Amino acid sequence: MLVICQNTAIMTTEKYSKEVIGMNQDLTVGKPEKVLWKFCLPLFGSIIFQQLYNIADSFVAGKFIGENALAAVGNSYGVTMIFIAFAFGCNIGCSVIVSQMFGAKNYRDMKTAVYTSMIASAGLCAVVMLAGILCCNGLLSMLKTPMEIFADSKLYLDIYILGLPFLLFYNIATGIFSALGDSQTPFLFLAFSSTANIAADIVFVSWFRMGVAGVAWATFLCQGVSCILAVIAVLRRLAQIPSQGDAPLFSSAILGKVVVIAAPSILQQSFISVGNIILQAVINGYGPGVIAGYSAAVKLNNLVITSFTTIGNGISNYTAQNIGAGVLPRVKAGFWAGIKMVWIIALPVVAAYLLGSGVWIRLFMDHPSELALVSGVQFLKIVPPFYFVISVKLIADGILRGAGWMKQFMIATFTDLSLRVLLALALSGPFGYLGIWSSWPIGWTLGTILSVLFYRRATGSERRLKGKDAVDDKHIRSS
Repeated sequence: MLVICQNTAIMTTEKYSKEVIGMNQDLTVGKPEKVLWKFCLPLFGSIIFQQLYNIADSFVAGKFIGENALAAVGNSYGVTMIFIAFAFGCNIGCSVIVSQMFGAKNYRDMKTAVYTSMIASAGLCAVVMLAGILCCNGLLSMLKTPMEIFADSKLYLDIYILGLPFLLFYNIATGIFSALGDSQTPFLFLAFSSTANIAADIVFVSWFRMGVAGVAWATFLCQGVSCILAVIAVLRRLAQIPSQGDAPLFSSAILGKVVVIAAPSILQQSFISVGNIILQAVINGYGPGVIAGYSAAVKLNNLVITSFTTIGNGISNYTAQNIGAGVLPRVKAGFWAGIKMVWIIALPVVAAYLLGSGVWIRLFMDHPSELALVSGVQFLKIVPPFYFVISVKLIADGILRGAGWMKQFMIATFTDLSLRVLLALALSGPFGYLGIWSSWPIGWTLGTILSVLFYRRATGSERRLKGKDAVDDKHIRSS
């Protein structure tokens, strides 16, 4: 299936550079703020549409089935985040390495990095699917899932696991597009598939009366279409990029470079997922009402956080390309441009959540119980003001990943997560679910302080910024 483009003329790769840049986007030239807005806005739009998958599931479950169905889908979210962690890690690992090679105009090894990532990810996907099938019941039991929503939660997860290959390969494809500076193509795929997913959710649930299974199958089908289109587009794009000599299908040296970036990213997201599972277990002790309120509020929260994370991923691509090209002073300018961008986005969102919290929660339920409404509204009153804090962390994290400072990135993330989990457990006793909601701002604040300190150290000198984990083309080619 993998077709490798062969050169049809004896020309140097450098002669083709302008053609390649015209097809994609070189993030190493132009005013950083303008470049990042142009590159990151489609990424922001893409993640909004991608989050519509989960929001549509919860919306349709709550509106067309009932509060317990909303609770079941929301209860499954912590488990699905574990699977998303692997997809995210593969996306970042491949994207950063491909970005550095694209910035260095090393197109032959860049293609090999793509093929290597796809082959390795196929094996990883098989392992994750098997683990999901075997551990699904145990995870739901560990969550202390109430019996009235257990069956629907398991049904939703069983179907979700079948679609993991689509999730994984779609994320790799979008990571490659981002690495090449093309953030518009994945946006178009997601805009189409997410809109189709909303319609399919309603048709399967309202017309075919399939319940929670209908919500899951709609997501499965639409993600599948999006994945297939994205992978085909990536392979066609690679075939149009010239390189000197045939690109090998696999390189253990390049795989090692990808794993150095991907593994910490997977661990980071997995830590977050495990933390969310622990939090979900604590929340489940308050019954279906609080679960439903939390499910609605956390979907709204994750829409924002994931959007900031995606912009941080764009900053990673920007950083990696500029390090690959040796244009290091642009990295600091990118940091401040990134903060300005996320704060401009955060301002109207925070205002909307604070002023219209009740309206937002009611979007997910026609007749919410008082407990579901109050718990969801209080979450939206406590957490959103701190979007201005966590957004700074995610931009700094993006630069740390792009520069290969994965150890520091992991420390800051693990500190944030550990504090949130420990504080939630400690504060839930005396303050109930309000104590759980309050753990977010404290963890975010301390994690942000660490990330910014690490960023300042990483950009303190050119030697540090290049880092020992930057791509070594000579080492790769010699292997």
